[in-house]
Amino acid sequence: MLRFIFRKLFYGLLVLAGVVVVVFFLFQGFGDPARLVLGQTGDSATIKNIRRELALDQPRWKQFVGYLNDVSPLAVHTQTEIQEKQLKGFFIGGETKIGIKWPYLRRSYQTKKQVGEVLLEAIPGTLTLAIAAMLLATLLGVFLGVVAAINKGSWMDTGAVMSSIVGISAPSFFMGIVLAYLFGFVLSNYTGLQMTGSLYDIDPFGGKSLQLKNLILPAITLGIRPLAIITQLTRSAMLDVLNQDFIRTAYAKGLNKRRVVWLHALRNALNPVITAVTGWFAELLAGAFFVEYIFGWKGIGKITVDALEKLDFPVVMGSVLITATFFILVNILADILYGWVDPRAQV
Repeated sequence: MLRFIFRKLFYGLLVLAGVVVVVFFLFQGFGDPARLVLGQTGDSATIKNIRRELALDQPRWKQFVGYLNDVSPLAVHTQTEIQEKQLKGFFIGGETKIGIKWPYLRRSYQTKKQVGEVLLEAIPGTLTLAIAAMLLATLLGVFLGVVAAINKGSWMDTGAVMSSIVGISAPSFFMGIVLAYLFGFVLSNYTGLQMTGSLYDIDPFGGKSLQLKNLILPAITLGIRPLAIITQLTRSAMLDVLNQDFIRTAYAKGLNKRRVVWLHALRNALNPVITAVTGWFAELLAGAFFVEYIFGWKGIGKITVDALEKLDFPVVMGSVLITATFFILVNILADILYGWVDPRAQV
């Protein structure tokens, strides 16, 4: 098992290294960062100083090595760099030190704040939205899948299958616009919901008030597709399990239908569902971008889209790296969990 885990971690690191390369060479090619920092009013001397500060006067390969050194947890920095970049970690050595640190994602062009701090403020919002959407999709999807399987051929089965097809086919951004307009605008007086809003409302005096109702529409929008997938997977797995010999044996022993279905059959049908849940959680973290933007939900997605509009590339680059890291970690967790449930997957 340990060998299996280390192999997955090694593959994950290779993927993350590839993401770092793509992110750097993709976004460093857009515009002049010195102009983005100063705007169009900066004089040539100031722009030259900014370019020197950002190492833009260096060859591209040196810029990449510097960026890699910044985002890597294991890195070499001078004492001056540690102080200027406010690096957090453990360093040893003289003027030039080697150490283990938190990745430094540089500073926002617009706010001058460290990108890591900006994204850390937004991560709880995205995680809350993704977890709420996944809980909704899992609980409702498993329930609908089981009901459809035990009532195969009935209107409940047909309705569950048709609804799941619609859920898979409809893009999240389209469903978000429809739900926001219908329940957050047209029927707002009846639902009490709004088109936009975050988890907390901040009053003029800096106080926070929890607004769970703002979570309802974005969570439903984000959870529609995994809900449809989980419903179909649960239905298919349950139909296979319900035809096996041990189920007939359970009925022959006199166990009631509810106990057989929900305790014996469902437990043996959950393997593909577990894989889908963990895999879709990673997808939700990445797919939350436009949903957050549509509903004005404060999370990594909204911050990234706003940064793209302002050409604030350090924020965009940091957001992509953090999202990719979450995606890789969740997929590794899914592989480990599935390997633990089914040892054949470790081969």
